[in-house]
Amino acid sequence: MKYKLLRSLSFFVTLSLLSACEPAPDPHWLLQGRTMGTTYNVKLVTPESALTQATLQQQIDEALIAVNDSMSTYQQDSELSRFNQSEKGALIAVSPALRKVLNESIRLHQLSAGVLDVTVGPLVNLWGFGPKARPEVVPDDNAIQQAREQVGIEHIQLTDEGLSKDIDDLYVDLSTIAKGYGVDVIAELLEQQNIHDYLIEIGGEMRIAGSKQDGAEWRVAIEKPESTTRSVQQIISVGDNGIATSGDYRNYHEENGVRYSHLIDPFTGKPITHNLVSVTVVHPSCMTADGMATAISVMGLEKGITFAEENNLAVMLISREKDGFKTYNSPEFAAYLR
Repeated sequence: MKYKLLRSLSFFVTLSLLSACEPAPDPHWLLQGRTMGTTYNVKLVTPESALTQATLQQQIDEALIAVNDSMSTYQQDSELSRFNQSEKGALIAVSPALRKVLNESIRLHQLSAGVLDVTVGPLVNLWGFGPKARPEVVPDDNAIQQAREQVGIEHIQLTDEGLSKDIDDLYVDLSTIAKGYGVDVIAELLEQQNIHDYLIEIGGEMRIAGSKQDGAEWRVAIEKPESTTRSVQQIISVGDNGIATSGDYRNYHEENGVRYSHLIDPFTGKPITHNLVSVTVVHPSCMTADGMATAISVMGLEKGITFAEENNLAVMLISREKDGFKTYNSPEFAAYLR
């Protein structure tokens, strides 16, 4: 899976004490591991069934391995890598999971008027944020134009028969949406096990349902968008929803004093340069929140606000101004503030 910003959400775990010297057993399970080049954490109220932590951990790991086997661009034998390596016109069979994520990617591309484009991989690689090594020099206009000719979601055809492309070098990169999808997969797994009180996090993308064992709401922290320190910008509680944050304040590199963001504008072929530094989206689907957060981050502040308002999205935008950070909360987001 391509790396990108390790999103800026964290979750809080509260331990209750039976006495000053004898701690009571935590009424929650905490399952942790690694996936998609990052970590995952699953916190849930201990189920009343005979299900064991070991069994549930194995089920989670197997589900996330399946997501990687389908959608990783680092894994050369993944389903998506096989498509990326295929020639134009070749029809590639598509699993239900990959079909679902591709369909949502196409929908969000259309909704965002082309800002979110999962075929932007050649440009991501060109600027040194993909599996290939960082370039020794900043790409020139000719190299950018050549990469842009390999980009465009209109060059893929997803039909009942399978997936194909009409240019050889088209390269699909689902890193803007796949972590969110992985979170949704784990949520579905827990629901199938009759577990309805949980907090799931993969690389910062989250899905929350129900409450803690004592009935308290799950709370998460949106990080202040600073690259040198870690501090909390805002505490929120989102009910039964997914949540994703996108920004460029940790995943970037510098060349001759110029900072280059990992977020690429598909229309210019270059990293974004505006002052919108963090976008948080709350949505029932973490996959959708993940893609929306990236799209709005690329749009910039004014276009992002307009997009959020036109689509009634629950969004927090943080911009960097001369006098510090400025926050915009959409009307739908305000209800989640704590």
